[in-house]
Amino acid sequence: MRILAIETSCDETAAAVVEDGRKVLSSIVASQIDEHIKYGGVVPEIASRMHSESITAIVREALNSAGLKLTDIDAVAVTFAPGLIGALLVGVNYAKGLAYSAGLPLIPVHHIRAHIAANYISSPELEPPFLALVVSGGHSHLVEVRDYTEFKVLGRTRDDAAGETLDKTARVMGFPYPGGANMDRACKDGNPHAFNLPRPHVEGSPLDFSFSGLKTAVLNLINSANQKGEEINFKDLGASVMERVTGCLVENTLEAAKLTRLTKIVAAGGVAANSVLRAKMRDMCEKNNFELFIPPLSLCGDNAAMIGAQGYYEFLAGVKADLNLNAFASKDIDF
Repeated sequence: MRILAIETSCDETAAAVVEDGRKVLSSIVASQIDEHIKYGGVVPEIASRMHSESITAIVREALNSAGLKLTDIDAVAVTFAPGLIGALLVGVNYAKGLAYSAGLPLIPVHHIRAHIAANYISSPELEPPFLALVVSGGHSHLVEVRDYTEFKVLGRTRDDAAGETLDKTARVMGFPYPGGANMDRACKDGNPHAFNLPRPHVEGSPLDFSFSGLKTAVLNLINSANQKGEEINFKDLGASVMERVTGCLVENTLEAAKLTRLTKIVAAGGVAANSVLRAKMRDMCEKNNFELFIPPLSLCGDNAAMIGAQGYYEFLAGVKADLNLNAFASKDIDF
């Protein structure tokens, strides 16, 4: 089954053709970083406008790259939640029009489910059940994946997500957008123990995350140093922030694995590209004899191939949408 997938949840316009949920025939991603870097972050209105301008060409390129025509496609899948509402609406409305005009089934796909499904592409042998750590700019989840379309959230962020914390602290340290990725590259030789930062935790909920206190501590530290005219080694501070954030993510993942007795561990989402997190996850899994699955960097960020992968399993489960399909800025993964 060949699925044409569309992703426009944030600042990448993406389209892909995926066969049977595992084989990527094409994957095209048009990044908007060069535009949003001017503002230090994603501007929703600009993102929506740029999606509108490029989506037709991106879909056409995905079909051409796969060597296919629309008549060779069996269904259209699209991200409908969560994300920037204006950006999502561009993709949803385009997909509805395309599916209707071609007489194809329309498959709504949850963005976070799709991040998990990126691992089906890079690891064709992977099958549920398994434990997934999903970390991105707006989400931090520990999820028990019971089946391809059955999910149970074990832990989630109570406030700021891990990616948001990395991005915002990186920005105040002067690292360019996208902050988390650039801080990761710049601070590889920093001392991760140079600053005694608070460890994120939620009292009484050991699997949940809370990063707002850490973010505030970093901002206060920098503001205090500026007021006193003191210099800060931002390579050391950046490394210390990443140490705290990734340490919390890995520790909670280990606790969730012990609770569920799952030995297959999956990492997914944009922050899964972080070099410190990847190293810590590998180390934790080796020490506990867990099997670890992490997608390549190209599948960590937003892309349409992961939408096509999850779309395949949603279709098999009977999930289809009609022309009343709407977009949602927020929606739980276990809806």
